[in-house]
Amino acid sequence: MAKKCILYDRICNDCGECEIDDVCELDPNKKCDNCEKCLELDKNYKIIKITKIITDENDN
Repeated sequence: MAKKCILYDRICNDCGECEIDDVCELDPNKKCDNCEKCLELDKNYKIIKITKIITDENDN
């Protein structure tokens, strides 16, 4: 079975568009692993740490 594209209503054609945000800010040849070293270099970032996601089971 073909993989469905997560951005568009089509079959995945391995364009890589969905992986653009997964590139490391410091090394464009590396996939981001959330090490947060890029945040240490620029203190202008505002960070929100999500510790829990609560969903309403009645929402559909």
